Amino acid sequence: MELNLKNPLIFFDLETTGTDIASDRIVEISYLKVSPNGEEVTKTRKINPERPIPKEASDIHGILDEDVKNCPTFKQVAKSLATDIEGCDLAGYNSNRFDIPLLAEEFIRAGVNIDLNKRKFIDVQTIFHKKEPRTLTAAYKFYCDRELTDAHTAEADTRATYEILKSQLDRYEDLENDMEFLAKLSAYNRNVDFAGRFIYDDNDEEIVNFGKYKGRKVVEILRIDPGYYNWIMENNFALDTKRALTNIRLRVTKK
Repeated sequence: MELNLKNPLIFFDLETTGTDIASDRIVEISYLKVSPNGEEVTKTRKINPERPIPKEASDIHGILDEDVKNCPTFKQVAKSLATDIEGCDLAGYNSNRFDIPLLAEEFIRAGVNIDLNKRKFIDVQTIFHKKEPRTLTAAYKFYCDRELTDAHTAEADTRATYEILKSQLDRYEDLENDMEFLAKLSAYNRNVDFAGRFIYDDNDEEIVNFGKYKGRKVVEILRIDPGYYNWIMENNFALDTKRALTNIRLRVTKK
């Protein structure tokens, strides 16, 4: 089934130095941009993370320090990447929990202001897990009846994710070929920050989503525990998480 698109949809995948959203860096980004008229454009670029790539990461994606030593840094490509993303919705595999939060962190570090919250996020893994819990390789075999021979290369994973979503729409009659519907289905929570440390409740109030204060209102915690804000700011939380908490604190203090 071909996708019913109102906006261009970018399927993307990141290869990184690790899995810590706050501290790890992108070493490769690949994306497949699908336009409402069906036109497809693919772009892959390696990124110099400005730090050594751990062996355990290289063992997975095959990218070594020498492969990226002469490549541009994310800051050098951030503006052109933001231009490519502008006006597009985003799709990926486990992208809501990892790729999008990490991409947002890189944009913040690069000083490029791009409002990803205006975009719809389609997470093919979430749809898959709600239907047939498996890995990406198994998902490709299950939905497309083909072997994913180049798993953990960004371009192969990106193409596979695109093909899986189209097959999911063919297979499940209750899946609407509508990006807003798929974005809502892809979301586990309504996140305040991309990492999901804070989420919205049914009344659109910010709620802590981790630790000893999980389930309590952020404004309440800021009131009863003044040190909470400084604890977040001084520890290894994502920049986007810190910015979200700062915005809540500023809003509360203005009242």
